[in-house]
Amino acid sequence: MEADAAKLIGAGIAVLPLLGVGIGIGNIFSSLVNSIARNPSARGDVFGIGILGFALTEAIALFALVVALLLLFVFK
Repeated sequence: MEADAAKLIGAGIAVLPLLGVGIGIGNIFSSLVNSIARNPSARGDVFGIGILGFALTEAIALFALVVALLLLFVFK
């Protein structure tokens, strides 16, 4: 296998966690909306936790993207 083909396959495998990130972000916001709909007075407490969960989940996506870009453009 040529090195260029291996780089492309590796970068494709490196972005597979983005599927889990999309599912996780969907779960976070569906739970956030559900909890606010059940108890609107708890919005202030729940919203901060939801945004923190979103940021931590999105960090996984950024790490996966950085790994894929490193595989494509840095390593020979």
